[in-house]
Amino acid sequence: MTEQIKAPIAVLGAGAWGTALAVHLGRNGFPVRLWAHRPEHIAQMSAERCNTRSLPGVDFPAGLQPESNLAVALENCSLVLLVVPSQVFRETLNAIKPYLDPKQRLAWGTKGMERGSNKLLHQLVSEELGENVDTACISGPTFAAEVGRGLPGAVTVASRNSAFATEVAEILCNPHFRAYTSDDIVGVELGGALKNVLAIAAGIADGLGFGANTRAALITRGLHELMRLGKTLGGQAETFMGLAGLGDLILTCTDNQSRNRRFGLAIGKGENMDKAINDIGQVVEGVHSAAEAWALAQQHHIDMPIAGQVYKVLYENEDPHDAVRDLLDRDVKPEIA
Repeated sequence: MTEQIKAPIAVLGAGAWGTALAVHLGRNGFPVRLWAHRPEHIAQMSAERCNTRSLPGVDFPAGLQPESNLAVALENCSLVLLVVPSQVFRETLNAIKPYLDPKQRLAWGTKGMERGSNKLLHQLVSEELGENVDTACISGPTFAAEVGRGLPGAVTVASRNSAFATEVAEILCNPHFRAYTSDDIVGVELGGALKNVLAIAAGIADGLGFGANTRAALITRGLHELMRLGKTLGGQAETFMGLAGLGDLILTCTDNQSRNRRFGLAIGKGENMDKAINDIGQVVEGVHSAAEAWALAQQHHIDMPIAGQVYKVLYENEDPHDAVRDLLDRDVKPEIA
């Protein structure tokens, strides 16, 4: 490791995933400052040395310090890691802009797109911070609770600067956690955003009482939709077969640790959106990503029937049974086209 990398790391966002990454980096021997926008949350974490709201049962390592002051959190940090919900990603970029040093680099573990504009997160970084900041996206099949517990896992770090991607990957790696590098930031970001939409679809199908056959078909055909849109937007086909694509898709579609899958289960069982979200108690990124994915599909004339039916169920009050019928009632076509 270089001396620059050994400088403190600022993790912005104390939800489950942000906290898990902060704990993970602290266990790897780095001084970590974990920032949240609510001072009372910071005070609670400081007193309990644990984030009982978002990641209960995971004690903070000695080098992890909760911090409510954004300027202090960023001071002398060579790496800033954003793990805030996608709907406040641009807002957070604007908040940190006055405190960023030209030498500081930026990475993010946020998954999703900007609501309304359908822009990927690296586009927001370019618009708000310019093109001269080293940036990287971290994504892959990782549940926060398992990373927090130190269970084995792997992610992909995507950056247009291969040296920076390698540095971030080295920071994340330890004997039970591996990070791979990629230059396909578009593909990695899209995989992280659209898998949430497909996890809602899988949850709806299971909530309706359909079986493993249906789930496997949804995952497989959903991957085709992801690849069609991804390649149109400049992503690489190989990325969608990797950790940030197929790996994350399998994880979120098949395990009830996924809040997007649990949301879909609730919808399939007849609950309304507001109750389902309130019961989960955390941000369900796929709800907004469904609208953004469907808008991109229409804009680029991409066939994405599963994403389209999720959109119709969530935003046009289509009955989930009718959505499934519409998917099955489509014209016969080649599987690979």
